[in-house]
Amino acid sequence: MKKFNIRKVLDGLTAASSSSSATAQPGTPRENDVVLETLQSEHFQLCKTVRHGFPYQPSSMAFDPVQKILAIGTQTGALRLFGRAGVECYCQHESGAAVIQLQFLINEGALVSALTDDSIHLWNLRQKIPAILHSLKFNRERITYCHLPFQSKWLYIGSERGNIHIVNVESFTLSGYVIMWNKAIELSTKTHPGPVVHISDNPMDEGKLLIGFECGVVVLWDLKCKKADYRYNYDEAIHSVAWHHEGKQFVCSHSDGTLTTWNVRVPAKPAHIITPHGKQPKDGKKPEPCKPILKVDSHPSCVLTCLTVVHGKSTTVLEMDYPIVDFLTLCETPYPNDFQEPYAVVVLLEKDLVVIDLGQTGYPIFESPYPLSIHESPVTCCEYFADCPSELIPALYSVGSRQKRQGFSKKEWPISGGNWGQGTQSYPEIIITGHADGSIKFWDASALMLQVLYKLKTAKVFERARGKEEKPTADIVDEDPFAIQTLSWCPESRMLCVAGVSAHVIVYRFSKQDITTEVLLEVRMQCDFNGVDSPVLGGEQTSALPTPAASCSPQESESPFQPSTGSNSSDGPRDNIPCLQVRSSPLKQSPGYQVELVIQLVWVSGEPPQQITSLAVNSSYGLVVFGNCNGLAVVDYLQKTLLLNLGTSELYSPSDPCQRQPRSPRKPRQPSGGELHYTAVSSFSRSLPYPNLQQNCSWRSLTPAGFCDASDGVNNSEERCKSPTSGRPICGHHTHTHTHCLFLKSDFSEALLFHVGSPSPCNSDDERKQNFIEKDAKDNAFTRSRSSSVTSIDRESREAISSFYFCESFPRKSDSLLSPCLLVGTSQGSVMMLALSLPPGGDQRLQQPLSTLVRLKGGILTMGLLDATGILLPPSYEQWYDPNASDEEKEKSRRRRPPSPPSSQEGQEAQFAVVCSEKQAKVVAMPSQTCIHKHNITETSFVLRADVVQVAGAYCITCFCANGHIMTLSLPSLRPLLDVNYLPLTDMRIARTFCFSNLGQALYLTSPTEIQRITYSQETCDNLQEMLSELFTPVETPEAPNRGFFKGLFGGGAQSLDREDLFGETTAGKASRSLAQHIPGPGSMEGMKGAASGVVGDLARARIALDERGQKLGELEERTAAMMASAESFSKHAHDVRV
Repeated sequence: MKKFNIRKVLDGLTAASSSSSATAQPGTPRENDVVLETLQSEHFQLCKTVRHGFPYQPSSMAFDPVQKILAIGTQTGALRLFGRAGVECYCQHESGAAVIQLQFLINEGALVSALTDDSIHLWNLRQKIPAILHSLKFNRERITYCHLPFQSKWLYIGSERGNIHIVNVESFTLSGYVIMWNKAIELSTKTHPGPVVHISDNPMDEGKLLIGFECGVVVLWDLKCKKADYRYNYDEAIHSVAWHHEGKQFVCSHSDGTLTTWNVRVPAKPAHIITPHGKQPKDGKKPEPCKPILKVDSHPSCVLTCLTVVHGKSTTVLEMDYPIVDFLTLCETPYPNDFQEPYAVVVLLEKDLVVIDLGQTGYPIFESPYPLSIHESPVTCCEYFADCPSELIPALYSVGSRQKRQGFSKKEWPISGGNWGQGTQSYPEIIITGHADGSIKFWDASALMLQVLYKLKTAKVFERARGKEEKPTADIVDEDPFAIQTLSWCPESRMLCVAGVSAHVIVYRFSKQDITTEVLLEVRMQCDFNGVDSPVLGGEQTSALPTPAASCSPQESESPFQPSTGSNSSDGPRDNIPCLQVRSSPLKQSPGYQVELVIQLVWVSGEPPQQITSLAVNSSYGLVVFGNCNGLAVVDYLQKTLLLNLGTSELYSPSDPCQRQPRSPRKPRQPSGGELHYTAVSSFSRSLPYPNLQQNCSWRSLTPAGFCDASDGVNNSEERCKSPTSGRPICGHHTHTHTHCLFLKSDFSEALLFHVGSPSPCNSDDERKQNFIEKDAKDNAFTRSRSSSVTSIDRESREAISSFYFCESFPRKSDSLLSPCLLVGTSQGSVMMLALSLPPGGDQRLQQPLSTLVRLKGGILTMGLLDATGILLPPSYEQWYDPNASDEEKEKSRRRRPPSPPSSQEGQEAQFAVVCSEKQAKVVAMPSQTCIHKHNITETSFVLRADVVQVAGAYCITCFCANGHIMTLSLPSLRPLLDVNYLPLTDMRIARTFCFSNLGQALYLTSPTEIQRITYSQETCDNLQEMLSELFTPVETPEAPNRGFFKGLFGGGAQSLDREDLFGETTAGKASRSLAQHIPGPGSMEGMKGAASGVVGDLARARIALDERGQKLGELEERTAAMMASAESFSKHAHDVRV
């Protein structure tokens, strides 16, 4: 009898349960057995790191004048704290209620927040990640205003009922002392005064409390006597109140736009009434009402009202770009009874933060060191690059520093508190954001900081519409015709390729020198498909439009694409017209990214082009490839030539889906109904990167896949470089190229707009349009999407190109040598491999097939290629060189990367192709093209973003699903390493901007104005505390102002108040337990002691030390008395003995 082994049973159950996740086909060699996978689940942990950008929907603000820290609360319950450049912190109230007011415990390292859910919270800022120490939830009254006097532990809280309660901030308990509204106002008043809108104590007398009610009544309350000293009445509602530092006057702002100044001892009428925004009547009548003044702050030198600076008799109105939420004046002294000389004012706007220098003429603003301009234009796409080349950030900063605005204040940024973190992460990180206005921003994201490096405006390439009537893109996008859809960037070569919503692609090169480019030549080109299964098209040929000669200038020939606002013109449907018009005037391009090529899709039979869904650029091959729901196109950006124009239906063949032989664009032998048309219009002139291009021209003017029939007989290299209609070479020995803007007609293949296989052509544009409508109706009217992953939410019936990946692999199963290839992924889960044959000049290219590699569930999101050891094989690239430098410098700096050497392991599985879709991940062995591993990522949801990344020296797949899960899978075995339910998809903004990067970093746009960075690396989580900045730094509190000899002698100085004796439980009694509920915070006293050894800092510690010292002194006194008594007794006893 065999011995029963429970371990083997458990192992068998484990293997059976994971069989659906990772399977290998029988008879397939297990290449992964030789791949040593070092990644384990212990290498991964998910946590938030930092949040950048402007606080979304701000609602309140506070400033600590000693620590020089600024706090901003939002309507979503978030807190953002700012110090010096690079010192930022984010924390969140669990309730998510709006923050209505913030109060610093000045120089104590603590902050009090009041929320709309009638709760107040005490935050500990002495630790790197602030935590709540105490919370107090009011049950019967609504909080409207809070006030915490300087160096006091008693917090005044005003309510909607008009009452004022007092809270001890050390214990967060209510005092029995309550100021009731009916005792504060006059007994003869018949109406309720309304909510409390202001509370403040007299700067010169802490025993006098000024209470402002909404109805316009202001009461000066005597805390000791518990009665009202004076009452001040005004007809208009009050919004804010501010004391003069001498305590003899205060100013009120009212709803009718007036400011009233009151003398404390003259409550009958205001001393002054002014209307800063209105005309002052001369006959003593009441001024005309204006908009309410929401806040006023009074100082001896000026009065600021809604950013109107009244200085003496001069009035300066400071207009802002956005509505004002709040403002604060900054003074050097924290003492309210000291002479207040404001040196700056912080203005919190709905979408910006502005600090104005009040010490300079003209009131210039300070240059902000924070990355608050992320939302300057709405973010439409985002990419994250970690461990970039070290010279990239200095290069981008050098060209971006010339773009900085002038006219800022020369003084240093006044919010300068906190210290930077001491993290060990030092690798360069760059974030690229694309925006709705066509701009692209490069950000330095190293060491958990964020600083803008460089801004690129892609809209400069195009002509701007002068009015709404001339808007050429009204039929495609209602707004933002230049919005960035997607981008592809090669950090090593610094090549940048962007695609916009108006179906345009722009290729940029990086240069340190400025140039001026201009339009030189206009060329019309044609291409036709005569392949099997290609539909037959009819109608008029667009080539009937006049074609200018090679020597023509734009002034001599009329451009065939004039902008139009409607889909139909008076002459018929719009046709062969791009969505945007390229600039015809010379364009001066500053150092930085400069236009290399502009590609535009054009209208066809009154129908707009479809938006681009995928994009890739390769500097080693000089190619840019892009696709949409109709197909793909490959363009040589060095020679400005379209190499391949392939429809989605051309990727498959009914007879053999793995053997499709599409053909490249070429000069037609004769006009036929199967011709496709696109125009190529030059827009910019530039010297070629290297003068001798004859050898490269021989292949660059053809399709990179070698799809050219031997019967074509095109052997002459110069002939193959000719434009099909111009009759002259596009490149060759010429040192300048003139074809810099390509207009591709019919979204790569007009065949897709019609029923496939029809032998009869359409005879008119109307018939063609009708066929398109019928076809579109069958396809359920697909929607245009800005993200390939969004198709899972509203599935398009058309198969779109969703992903590209350049690599060097085995195009066919029988291949034993590596060759350049292009992996193409579609929205229906197909992955095709396209061979890019690069023969030497003059050699004839043979036909090579387009093979289907693998098919998955859901749209393809990402692809990659691993070598036999599991190391990622990145696309080949060309090292950067300045295209505008001299030939000598160009030759010195140019270091072209050689192609990968042929594989020495012929006949063996030398590579692994990694493919991830919205549902699955697969690993395919190359060149046998056998699937050796498969993992079903999700069944009920779908993946939004996936990337092959490097973590802890090894590679893995990271996925973000719509159900909020973030997962990692090992390579090549696809073992699950991490699965955390992090963030459910609540906004398509997250799906559009979520991106992973190497070394365990990721980010997404958490709000329209903020970027949230996260990490899934255990190493980063372990070092996070060291990397984060510190908010609190030990600083000596400034000395109190000197009272002077006479003020001290005659009692004219500030009067202090023993609040402990007045509000303590001994005198005031206990408050009602049903009024508020105390909730201990997660930080609690233990966390506070560990971080700062005290709740209210030096003041509390000094009081405790004083009490301890008093106790010790008392004990010492008692011991001394006892010793004296003992000594006297001993002396008396000795005297008696002697006698």
